[in-house]
Amino acid sequence: MKTIFIKSAIIQKKAAVLLEFAFDHELKELVKTIPGARWKTDLKVWAVPYSDDIISNLLNLFKGKAWLDYSNFKKLVEPEESQHIKLAPSSARSLAELERFTDWMRNRRYSESTIKNYTQSLSLFFRFTGNKNPEEITNADLELFHKDYILSRNYSAAFQSLVINAVKLYFSNRLKRKLEPIEIERPKTPRLLPHVLSKEEVKAILGAHQNIKHRTMLSLIYACGLRRSELLNLKPQDIDSKRGMLRINQGKGKKDRLVPISEKILELLRECYKNEKPKVYLFEGQVAGEKYSEGSLQKVLKSALDKSGIKRPVTLHWLRHSYATHLLESGTDLRYIQELLGHNSSKTTEIYTHVSQRSLQKIQSPFDSLEKIKVTKGAYT
Repeated sequence: MKTIFIKSAIIQKKAAVLLEFAFDHELKELVKTIPGARWKTDLKVWAVPYSDDIISNLLNLFKGKAWLDYSNFKKLVEPEESQHIKLAPSSARSLAELERFTDWMRNRRYSESTIKNYTQSLSLFFRFTGNKNPEEITNADLELFHKDYILSRNYSAAFQSLVINAVKLYFSNRLKRKLEPIEIERPKTPRLLPHVLSKEEVKAILGAHQNIKHRTMLSLIYACGLRRSELLNLKPQDIDSKRGMLRINQGKGKKDRLVPISEKILELLRECYKNEKPKVYLFEGQVAGEKYSEGSLQKVLKSALDKSGIKRPVTLHWLRHSYATHLLESGTDLRYIQELLGHNSSKTTEIYTHVSQRSLQKIQSPFDSLEKIKVTKGAYT
């Protein structure tokens, strides 16, 4: 079955979704049925209009026709106003406030992605109000923005929370007053179960590559439950072979943590180090001293899936999910798994109890016990 690679992008100041796949007449005709779809000759991809439900729509469209790899797809904050409501361009005062807010967040070590998302969200809100003086903005303005901008465009619950958080942070910390909109209820976040691979599938993926660096990168993600960025930021000095520990510096939420590393993985790392002789990062690209790129790492996984014959749309994060689930199934305490994954809350880690075979298989269906029940004939006539 063909694979379609999907990612989000901004093209000519418009949010778009790019579809890349080897030429296939049937897939091409299906793409052409999507309103607004167009072929981008310069990028050699199909571009379709962005929407928050685009992935579910594409899954339905290509069901049974192609696998969708949307590991590089990210939610976007629409940079331009929609066609129904024209927003005023940012005024000099608004731009100055946004710059001060950006500096404030950067001084408090917010991540760059958070700074970008919050600044874009606050900019939209300011423009919606017509660049009103922030001192004059009230709860009513935020409620109107929520009704006439967010809800009218069917933006996702995640976007709604993002905007509200950005606006509230700005007013509570920059202007020292709270906006508490009565009419806005926090949306419920949908609970999505993690995707988990069987141990047989993991073994097939990790053993697919002959290239030692490629095999080591994928193996380390699974063996230590790493996020993609955590793997790519590793340096040789982060490995403590004597203690059998791997140090992860400034992971998600700017947290450091230690995870155990097995002798088998250490052997792989030693062999990889001898072959590659990295200068700065443990895994480097073609330029010495520069870290391996996220796109190249994704291609390493895609190649492993092709070689192993696995047809599921596996992403790198599936290996991390599988690590946690397999630990749980082998009897590891949930509190330790929380620490190994770097989760702030145990509630985040508890999601793995919903996909663990060990937990679910302990549950006996009441159907199985029916044969033990004696029924007297004629008792229900």
